[in-house]
Amino acid sequence: MAIIKPFKGLRPPKAISKDLACLPYDVMNSEEAAVIAEGKECSLLHITKAEIDCPAGTDVHSETVYNKAVENFKMFQEKDWLVQDDEAKFYIYAQTMDGRTQYGIVGAAACADYHNEIIKKHELTRPEKEEDRMVLTRYTNANIEPVFFSYRAVPEIDTIVEIIVKNKEADYDFVADDGFGHHFWVINDASTNKKLEELFDTKVPYTYVADGHHRTAAAARIGIEKQENNPNHTGNEEYNFFMAVHFPDNQLEIIDYNRVVKDLNGLSAEELIEKLKTSFEVEKIGVDIYKPVKLHEFSMYLAGDWYKLTAKAGTYDDNDPIGVLDVTILSKQVLEPILDIVDLRTSDRIDFVGGIRGLGELKKRVDGGLMKAAFALYPTSLKQLLDIADSGNIMPPKTTWFEPKLRSGLVIHKI
Repeated sequence: MAIIKPFKGLRPPKAISKDLACLPYDVMNSEEAAVIAEGKECSLLHITKAEIDCPAGTDVHSETVYNKAVENFKMFQEKDWLVQDDEAKFYIYAQTMDGRTQYGIVGAAACADYHNEIIKKHELTRPEKEEDRMVLTRYTNANIEPVFFSYRAVPEIDTIVEIIVKNKEADYDFVADDGFGHHFWVINDASTNKKLEELFDTKVPYTYVADGHHRTAAAARIGIEKQENNPNHTGNEEYNFFMAVHFPDNQLEIIDYNRVVKDLNGLSAEELIEKLKTSFEVEKIGVDIYKPVKLHEFSMYLAGDWYKLTAKAGTYDDNDPIGVLDVTILSKQVLEPILDIVDLRTSDRIDFVGGIRGLGELKKRVDGGLMKAAFALYPTSLKQLLDIADSGNIMPPKTTWFEPKLRSGLVIHKI
Protein backbone atom coordinates (compact mmCIF):
# COMPACT_ATOMS: atom_id res chain seq x y z
CA MET A 1 0.00 0.00 0.00
CA ALA A 2 1.09 3.58 -0.65
CA ILE A 3 2.71 5.60 2.12
CA ILE A 4 1.58 9.22 1.89
CA LYS A 5 1.89 11.44 4.91
CA PRO A 6 1.23 15.03 5.94
CA PHE A 7 4.14 17.45 6.22
CA LYS A 8 4.95 20.92 7.54
CA GLY A 9 4.54 22.91 4.36
CA LEU A 10 6.43 26.09 3.57
CA ARG A 11 3.84 28.47 2.10
CA PRO A 12 3.36 32.09 0.98
CA PRO A 13 0.99 34.58 2.61
CA LYS A 14 -2.29 34.76 0.71
CA ALA A 15 -1.64 38.32 -0.50
CA ILE A 16 1.34 37.29 -2.64
CA SER A 17 0.31 33.73 -3.54
CA LYS A 18 -0.61 34.58 -7.15
CA ASP A 19 2.62 36.49 -7.84
CA LEU A 20 4.80 33.90 -6.09
CA ALA A 21 3.28 30.83 -7.75
CA CYS A 22 4.72 29.98 -11.16
CA LEU A 23 4.68 27.37 -13.89
CA PRO A 24 7.12 24.43 -13.61
CA TYR A 25 10.74 25.08 -14.48
CA ASP A 26 10.70 22.81 -17.52
CA VAL A 27 7.92 24.46 -19.55
CA MET A 28 9.92 27.62 -20.28
CA ASN A 29 13.44 28.69 -21.19
CA SER A 30 15.52 31.23 -19.28
CA GLU A 31 14.46 34.16 -21.45
CA GLU A 32 10.77 33.35 -21.04
CA ALA A 33 11.24 32.96 -17.27
CA ALA A 34 12.84 36.39 -17.06
CA VAL A 35 9.88 37.97 -18.85
CA ILE A 36 7.33 36.16 -16.65
CA ALA A 37 9.16 37.18 -13.45
CA GLU A 38 9.65 40.81 -14.50
CA GLY A 39 8.17 43.11 -11.87
CA LYS A 40 7.52 40.16 -9.53
CA GLU A 41 10.34 40.10 -7.01
CA CYS A 42 8.58 37.34 -5.07
CA SER A 43 8.09 35.01 -8.09
CA LEU A 44 9.35 31.51 -7.31
CA LEU A 45 11.17 31.62 -10.65
CA HIS A 46 13.92 33.46 -8.78
CA ILE A 47 14.54 30.07 -7.14
CA THR A 48 13.53 27.50 -9.78
CA LYS A 49 15.12 29.46 -12.64
CA ALA A 50 17.71 31.39 -10.66
CA GLU A 51 19.78 32.05 -13.79
CA ILE A 52 17.45 35.01 -14.40
CA ASP A 53 19.26 36.76 -11.52
CA CYS A 54 22.75 35.86 -12.81
CA PRO A 55 24.89 37.57 -15.48
CA ALA A 56 23.73 36.97 -19.05
CA GLY A 57 25.19 33.83 -20.53
CA THR A 58 25.67 32.04 -17.20
CA ASP A 59 25.46 28.26 -17.62
CA VAL A 60 22.08 27.23 -16.16
CA HIS A 61 23.73 24.14 -14.63
CA SER A 62 26.60 26.06 -13.03
CA GLU A 63 27.34 26.34 -9.34
CA THR A 64 26.68 30.08 -9.67
CA VAL A 65 23.04 29.43 -10.53
CA TYR A 66 22.49 26.84 -7.79
CA ASN A 67 24.10 29.13 -5.20
CA LYS A 68 21.82 31.95 -6.35
CA ALA A 69 18.82 29.67 -5.90
CA VAL A 70 19.90 28.94 -2.32
CA GLU A 71 20.46 32.64 -1.65
CA ASN A 72 17.03 33.53 -2.98
CA PHE A 73 15.35 30.65 -1.13
CA LYS A 74 16.86 31.88 2.12
CA MET A 75 15.84 35.45 1.34
CA PHE A 76 12.24 34.44 0.62
CA GLN A 77 12.04 32.89 4.09
CA GLU A 78 13.71 35.85 5.79
CA LYS A 79 11.19 38.19 4.18
CA ASP A 80 8.31 35.89 5.22
CA TRP A 81 7.38 35.30 1.59
CA LEU A 82 7.56 31.62 2.56
CA VAL A 83 6.49 30.61 6.08
CA GLN A 84 6.50 27.07 7.45
CA ASP A 85 3.41 25.58 9.07
CA ASP A 86 3.82 24.54 12.70
CA GLU A 87 2.16 21.15 12.29
CA ALA A 88 2.27 18.45 9.63
CA LYS A 89 -0.77 18.70 7.36
CA PHE A 90 -2.27 17.57 4.10
CA TYR A 91 -3.40 20.18 1.60
CA ILE A 92 -5.98 20.24 -1.17
CA TYR A 93 -4.91 21.73 -4.48
CA ALA A 94 -7.60 22.17 -7.15
CA GLN A 95 -7.31 23.42 -10.72
CA THR A 96 -10.04 24.71 -13.02
CA MET A 97 -9.85 24.62 -16.82
CA ASP A 98 -12.72 25.02 -19.28
CA GLY A 99 -15.27 24.84 -16.46
CA ARG A 100 -13.92 21.54 -15.11
CA THR A 101 -12.20 21.34 -11.70
CA GLN A 102 -9.93 18.54 -10.45
CA TYR A 103 -9.05 18.16 -6.76
CA GLY A 104 -5.77 16.71 -5.55
CA ILE A 105 -4.30 15.88 -2.14
CA VAL A 106 -0.84 17.34 -1.52
CA GLY A 107 1.15 14.94 0.63
CA ALA A 108 4.62 13.52 1.13
CA ALA A 109 5.15 10.34 -0.87
CA ALA A 110 7.72 7.76 0.27
CA CYS A 111 10.99 7.45 -1.65
CA ALA A 112 10.93 3.73 -0.81
CA ASP A 113 7.63 3.39 -2.68
CA TYR A 114 9.34 4.60 -5.84
CA HIS A 115 12.10 2.02 -5.56
CA ASN A 116 9.64 -0.73 -4.56
CA GLU A 117 7.35 0.11 -7.51
CA ILE A 118 4.41 1.09 -5.35
CA ILE A 119 4.77 4.36 -7.27
CA LYS A 120 4.35 3.26 -10.88
CA LYS A 121 5.95 4.91 -13.91
CA HIS A 122 5.02 4.96 -17.57
CA GLU A 123 7.95 6.90 -19.07
CA LEU A 124 11.71 6.52 -19.27
CA THR A 125 13.84 9.26 -17.75
CA ARG A 126 17.08 10.85 -18.89
CA PRO A 127 19.90 10.89 -16.31
CA GLU A 128 21.04 14.41 -17.16
CA LYS A 129 17.57 15.83 -16.47
CA GLU A 130 17.33 13.91 -13.20
CA GLU A 131 20.74 15.21 -12.13
CA ASP A 132 19.76 18.85 -12.61
CA ARG A 133 16.81 18.56 -10.22
CA MET A 134 18.90 16.48 -7.81
CA VAL A 135 21.48 19.23 -7.60
CA LEU A 136 18.85 21.88 -6.87
CA THR A 137 17.36 19.65 -4.16
CA ARG A 138 20.79 19.06 -2.63
CA TYR A 139 21.50 22.77 -2.52
CA THR A 140 18.12 23.90 -1.16
CA ASN A 141 17.31 20.79 0.92
CA ALA A 142 13.74 21.07 -0.26
CA ASN A 143 11.30 19.76 -2.83
CA ILE A 144 10.65 23.16 -4.36
CA GLU A 145 8.18 21.95 -6.98
CA PRO A 146 5.48 19.26 -6.66
CA VAL A 147 5.04 16.28 -8.95
CA PHE A 148 1.72 15.23 -10.44
CA PHE A 149 0.44 11.80 -9.31
CA SER A 150 -2.78 9.90 -9.78
CA TYR A 151 -4.45 7.01 -7.96
CA ARG A 152 -7.58 4.96 -8.45
CA ALA A 153 -10.32 6.97 -6.80
CA VAL A 154 -11.37 6.18 -3.24
CA PRO A 155 -14.92 7.38 -2.36
CA GLU A 156 -14.01 8.03 1.28
CA ILE A 157 -11.19 10.39 0.22
CA ASP A 158 -13.49 12.11 -2.28
CA THR A 159 -16.03 12.69 0.49
CA ILE A 160 -13.49 14.29 2.81
CA VAL A 161 -12.33 16.62 0.05
CA GLU A 162 -15.90 17.52 -0.88
CA ILE A 163 -16.80 18.42 2.71
CA ILE A 164 -13.72 20.63 3.14
CA VAL A 165 -14.09 22.60 -0.09
CA LYS A 166 -17.79 23.18 0.56
CA ASN A 167 -17.38 24.37 4.12
CA LYS A 168 -14.01 26.14 4.22
CA GLU A 169 -12.91 29.19 2.29
CA ALA A 170 -9.89 28.46 0.12
CA ASP A 171 -6.60 29.70 1.56
CA TYR A 172 -5.49 30.64 -1.96
CA ASP A 173 -7.86 31.26 -4.84
CA PHE A 174 -6.79 32.96 -8.06
CA VAL A 175 -6.90 32.81 -11.83
CA ALA A 176 -3.42 32.74 -13.37
CA ASP A 177 -2.40 34.73 -16.43
CA ASP A 178 -3.20 31.75 -18.68
CA GLY A 179 -6.83 31.78 -17.50
CA PHE A 180 -6.62 28.63 -15.38
CA GLY A 181 -8.00 28.73 -11.83
CA HIS A 182 -5.96 27.55 -8.85
CA HIS A 183 -7.53 26.86 -5.45
CA PHE A 184 -5.78 25.67 -2.30
CA TRP A 185 -7.01 24.57 1.12
CA VAL A 186 -4.94 23.83 4.23
CA ILE A 187 -6.34 20.90 6.21
CA ASN A 188 -5.92 22.01 9.82
CA ASP A 189 -7.98 19.35 11.58
CA ALA A 190 -5.64 16.72 13.05
CA SER A 191 -8.22 13.93 12.94
CA THR A 192 -8.90 14.59 9.25
CA ASN A 193 -5.20 14.47 8.46
CA LYS A 194 -4.88 11.20 10.35
CA LYS A 195 -7.91 9.75 8.55
CA LEU A 196 -6.48 10.67 5.13
CA GLU A 197 -3.16 9.05 5.98
CA GLU A 198 -4.98 5.87 7.03
CA LEU A 199 -7.10 5.84 3.87
CA PHE A 200 -4.06 6.07 1.63
CA ASP A 201 -2.42 3.30 3.64
CA THR A 202 -5.41 0.97 3.42
CA LYS A 203 -7.26 1.89 0.21
CA VAL A 204 -4.55 2.96 -2.25
CA PRO A 205 -2.31 0.08 -3.29
CA TYR A 206 -0.43 2.06 -5.94
CA THR A 207 0.07 5.61 -7.09
CA TYR A 208 1.03 6.64 -10.61
CA VAL A 209 3.35 9.32 -11.94
CA ALA A 210 1.18 11.33 -14.31
CA ASP A 211 3.56 14.23 -14.96
CA GLY A 212 7.03 14.87 -13.55
CA HIS A 213 8.96 11.63 -14.01
CA HIS A 214 12.34 13.36 -13.81
CA ARG A 215 11.51 15.27 -10.62
CA THR A 216 10.12 12.07 -9.08
CA ALA A 217 13.23 10.08 -9.94
CA ALA A 218 15.47 12.86 -8.67
CA ALA A 219 13.61 13.11 -5.35
CA ALA A 220 13.74 9.35 -4.81
CA ARG A 221 17.46 9.23 -5.59
CA ILE A 222 18.14 12.10 -3.17
CA GLY A 223 16.35 10.14 -0.45
CA ILE A 224 18.67 7.16 -0.98
CA GLU A 225 21.70 9.41 -1.17
CA LYS A 226 20.92 11.10 2.14
CA GLN A 227 20.10 7.77 3.75
CA GLU A 228 23.51 6.38 2.75
CA ASN A 229 25.25 9.48 4.11
CA ASN A 230 23.48 9.38 7.49
CA PRO A 231 24.91 6.78 9.90
CA ASN A 232 22.00 7.47 12.27
CA HIS A 233 19.32 6.96 9.63
CA THR A 234 15.95 5.86 11.08
CA GLY A 235 13.60 6.02 8.08
CA ASN A 236 11.49 8.80 9.56
CA GLU A 237 13.59 11.71 8.30
CA GLU A 238 11.92 14.12 5.89
CA TYR A 239 14.40 13.24 3.16
CA ASN A 240 12.70 9.84 2.96
CA PHE A 241 9.67 11.60 1.45
CA PHE A 242 8.97 14.02 -1.37
CA MET A 243 6.07 16.27 -2.27
CA ALA A 244 3.39 15.15 -4.72
CA VAL A 245 -0.16 16.18 -5.59
CA HIS A 246 -2.36 13.07 -5.77
CA PHE A 247 -5.41 13.32 -8.05
CA PRO A 248 -8.10 10.60 -8.29
CA ASP A 249 -8.12 9.02 -11.72
CA ASN A 250 -11.80 9.77 -12.38
CA GLN A 251 -11.15 13.51 -12.33
CA LEU A 252 -8.24 13.66 -14.77
CA GLU A 253 -8.18 14.03 -18.52
CA ILE A 254 -5.21 13.59 -20.83
CA ILE A 255 -5.14 15.88 -23.83
CA ASP A 256 -3.75 15.11 -27.26
CA TYR A 257 -0.01 15.17 -28.01
CA ASN A 258 0.50 15.63 -31.74
CA ARG A 259 3.33 15.19 -34.24
CA VAL A 260 4.77 17.36 -37.01
CA VAL A 261 7.39 16.12 -39.49
CA LYS A 262 9.99 18.15 -41.37
CA ASP A 263 10.02 16.09 -44.59
CA LEU A 264 8.23 13.26 -46.35
CA ASN A 265 11.30 11.06 -46.76
CA GLY A 266 11.54 11.90 -50.46
CA LEU A 267 7.87 11.25 -51.20
CA SER A 268 5.42 13.60 -52.85
CA ALA A 269 2.16 14.37 -51.04
CA GLU A 270 0.31 12.09 -53.45
CA GLU A 271 2.77 9.23 -52.91
CA LEU A 272 2.44 9.57 -49.13
CA ILE A 273 -1.35 9.37 -49.36
CA GLU A 274 -1.17 6.24 -51.50
CA LYS A 275 1.15 4.55 -49.02
CA LEU A 276 -1.14 5.48 -46.13
CA LYS A 277 -4.02 3.65 -47.79
CA THR A 278 -2.35 0.33 -46.98
CA SER A 279 -3.07 0.77 -43.25
CA PHE A 280 -5.74 3.47 -43.12
CA GLU A 281 -9.03 4.45 -44.62
CA VAL A 282 -8.14 7.88 -45.99
CA GLU A 283 -10.81 10.58 -46.38
CA LYS A 284 -10.02 14.07 -47.64
CA ILE A 285 -11.79 16.65 -45.47
CA GLY A 286 -10.55 19.84 -47.13
CA VAL A 287 -9.34 23.15 -45.69
CA ASP A 288 -11.40 23.00 -42.47
CA ILE A 289 -9.50 21.75 -39.41
CA TYR A 290 -10.46 18.20 -38.51
CA LYS A 291 -9.97 16.86 -34.98
CA PRO A 292 -10.06 13.09 -34.32
CA VAL A 293 -13.17 12.05 -32.40
CA LYS A 294 -12.31 8.51 -31.31
CA LEU A 295 -9.48 6.07 -30.71
CA HIS A 296 -7.67 4.80 -33.81
CA GLU A 297 -8.76 7.84 -35.77
CA PHE A 298 -6.16 10.42 -36.82
CA SER A 299 -6.14 13.64 -38.74
CA MET A 300 -3.38 14.71 -41.10
CA TYR A 301 -2.64 18.16 -42.47
CA LEU A 302 -0.75 18.00 -45.75
CA ALA A 303 -0.29 20.47 -48.61
CA GLY A 304 -3.12 22.74 -47.47
CA ASP A 305 -5.72 20.05 -46.79
CA TRP A 306 -6.93 18.02 -43.80
CA TYR A 307 -7.48 14.27 -44.03
CA LYS A 308 -9.21 11.78 -41.73
CA LEU A 309 -7.19 8.59 -41.28
CA THR A 310 -8.95 5.58 -39.73
CA ALA A 311 -6.69 2.68 -38.80
CA LYS A 312 -7.74 -0.58 -40.46
CA ALA A 313 -8.35 -3.74 -38.45
CA GLY A 314 -5.12 -5.64 -38.00
CA THR A 315 -2.97 -2.56 -37.62
CA TYR A 316 -3.32 -2.68 -33.82
CA ASP A 317 -3.79 -5.23 -31.07
CA ASP A 318 -6.51 -4.45 -28.53
CA ASN A 319 -5.00 -7.04 -26.17
CA ASP A 320 -1.58 -5.36 -26.14
CA PRO A 321 -1.47 -2.31 -23.80
CA ILE A 322 1.27 -0.73 -25.95
CA GLY A 323 0.17 -1.98 -29.35
CA VAL A 324 -3.33 -0.55 -28.93
CA LEU A 325 -2.07 3.00 -28.39
CA ASP A 326 -2.60 5.43 -31.23
CA VAL A 327 0.96 6.73 -30.83
CA THR A 328 2.13 3.16 -31.47
CA ILE A 329 -0.10 2.79 -34.52
CA LEU A 330 1.23 6.03 -35.98
CA SER A 331 4.82 5.00 -35.36
CA LYS A 332 4.47 1.43 -36.64
CA GLN A 333 2.30 2.22 -39.66
CA VAL A 334 3.55 5.67 -40.71
CA LEU A 335 6.61 7.12 -39.04
CA GLU A 336 8.86 4.06 -39.19
CA PRO A 337 7.95 2.24 -42.44
CA ILE A 338 7.01 5.24 -44.60
CA LEU A 339 8.92 8.25 -43.23
CA ASP A 340 11.90 6.37 -41.75
CA ILE A 341 11.58 8.13 -38.39
CA VAL A 342 12.52 5.34 -35.98
CA ASP A 343 13.71 6.90 -32.71
CA LEU A 344 11.34 9.59 -31.51
CA ARG A 345 13.75 10.55 -28.73
CA THR A 346 16.66 11.43 -30.99
CA SER A 347 15.32 12.18 -34.48
CA ASP A 348 15.56 15.83 -35.55
CA ARG A 349 12.99 15.27 -38.32
CA ILE A 350 10.01 15.22 -35.96
CA ASP A 351 8.62 17.57 -33.34
CA PHE A 352 5.78 17.34 -30.84
CA VAL A 353 2.99 19.81 -30.13
CA GLY A 354 0.81 19.66 -27.02
CA GLY A 355 -2.90 19.76 -27.73
CA ILE A 356 -3.31 22.78 -25.46
CA ARG A 357 -2.01 24.83 -28.41
CA GLY A 358 -4.81 23.62 -30.69
CA LEU A 359 -4.70 22.08 -34.16
CA GLY A 360 -4.31 25.55 -35.62
CA GLU A 361 -0.71 25.38 -34.41
CA LEU A 362 -0.15 22.30 -36.58
CA LYS A 363 -1.55 24.10 -39.62
CA LYS A 364 0.60 27.14 -38.87
CA ARG A 365 3.80 25.11 -38.77
CA VAL A 366 3.08 23.36 -42.04
CA ASP A 367 1.83 26.47 -43.86
CA GLY A 368 4.88 28.37 -42.62
CA GLY A 369 7.19 25.91 -44.30
CA LEU A 370 8.81 24.67 -41.09
CA MET A 371 7.11 21.30 -41.44
CA LYS A 372 5.77 19.21 -44.31
CA ALA A 373 2.95 17.35 -42.57
CA ALA A 374 1.17 17.17 -39.24
CA PHE A 375 -0.61 14.30 -37.53
CA ALA A 376 -3.20 14.87 -34.78
CA LEU A 377 -4.13 12.04 -32.41
CA TYR A 378 -7.08 11.24 -30.21
CA PRO A 379 -5.92 11.59 -26.58
CA THR A 380 -4.64 8.57 -24.70
CA SER A 381 -7.04 7.66 -21.88
CA LEU A 382 -6.04 7.63 -18.25
CA LYS A 383 -7.17 4.01 -18.10
CA GLN A 384 -4.61 3.18 -20.80
CA LEU A 385 -1.91 4.97 -18.79
CA LEU A 386 -2.74 3.07 -15.59
CA ASP A 387 -2.99 -0.26 -17.40
CA ILE A 388 0.42 0.25 -18.99
CA ALA A 389 1.99 1.26 -15.69
CA ASP A 390 0.42 -1.78 -14.00
CA SER A 391 1.79 -4.07 -16.71
CA GLY A 392 5.31 -2.76 -16.15
CA ASN A 393 5.51 -1.42 -19.69
CA ILE A 394 6.76 1.99 -20.77
CA MET A 395 4.77 4.28 -23.03
CA PRO A 396 6.32 5.56 -26.26
CA PRO A 397 7.81 9.07 -25.99
CA LYS A 398 5.49 12.08 -25.99
CA THR A 399 2.28 10.15 -25.41
CA THR A 400 0.52 12.13 -22.66
CA TRP A 401 -0.02 15.82 -22.02
CA PHE A 402 -1.66 17.02 -18.81
CA GLU A 403 -3.11 20.47 -18.42
CA PRO A 404 -3.27 22.66 -16.39
CA LYS A 405 0.29 22.36 -15.13
CA LEU A 406 0.73 22.43 -11.37
CA ARG A 407 1.77 25.85 -10.11
CA SER A 408 4.96 25.74 -8.08
CA GLY A 409 5.24 27.67 -4.83
CA LEU A 410 1.84 27.20 -3.19
CA VAL A 411 3.56 24.78 -0.83
CA ILE A 412 7.16 23.53 -0.51
CA HIS A 413 8.46 20.48 1.35
CA LYS A 414 11.69 20.91 3.34
CA ILE A 415 13.80 17.77 3.61
